[in-house]
Amino acid sequence: MSLVLANRTALVTGSTSGIGHGIALMFAEAGARVMLNGFGKPEEIAAARAEVGRAMGVAEAPYSSADLSTGEGVRQMCAEATAALGHVDILVNNAGIQFVSPVQDFPDAKWDAIIAINMSSNFHAIKALLPGMLERGWGRIVNIASAHGLVASPFKSAYVTAKHGVLGLTKTVALETARQGVTCNAICPGFVRTPLAEVQVTALAKQHGVSEEVALTDILMEKQASKKWVEVPEVARMALYLCGPDSGSVTGSAFSIDGGWVAA
Repeated sequence: MSLVLANRTALVTGSTSGIGHGIALMFAEAGARVMLNGFGKPEEIAAARAEVGRAMGVAEAPYSSADLSTGEGVRQMCAEATAALGHVDILVNNAGIQFVSPVQDFPDAKWDAIIAINMSSNFHAIKALLPGMLERGWGRIVNIASAHGLVASPFKSAYVTAKHGVLGLTKTVALETARQGVTCNAICPGFVRTPLAEVQVTALAKQHGVSEEVALTDILMEKQASKKWVEVPEVARMALYLCGPDSGSVTGSAFSIDGGWVAA
């Protein structure tokens, strides 16, 4: 892989597994020094740090365990990243959680947590790291939104609200920084093949008494026209492009990688 991110530094939230880990690994392979953030079993975090570290030529990637459900936690993570990397050129806001329920039954605590982690953490991280980017005259911000940032689905009120908000924040930051060497864009994936997503297929198959293939194509991916998973590297390559040398005029945009979901 071409070292298009040589001498760049990056913080990727929610990067101990799934999409975030795929982005962090690809950035490291492209020459960036990357800090990870996220939760999980200690052995899984250690494995993620080791894999990204090997791509950077070190024993393990730096890591922050900060809680992104509070502004204080996000600021802690950003301070740790700055201490570990010297400064942060690239911010990828990827961390997210999900909960499904009718609006009238949606637990207040779940609403607050989803809004905090999926949306407000993006604001707090951008606010903390943007001044340094502006001072250096270069920065890249990529917010991982969702097809649900563009269209809604029932029973996902908090998630849909948060992801729509992420797109609004993306556009606003892009306009405010358009002449200062900083870009801000969003990626809107459909259903991405990750271990957590694959578990949903098994659960749906049992719930509806159908095969996992039917559960995948007819239930989970009812709206995803391709009827197949988006793969993690597809999302990571888009993030790499948005942070690379050929995307300086790309800002304020939302890029769908959703198998045709929002085309309908």
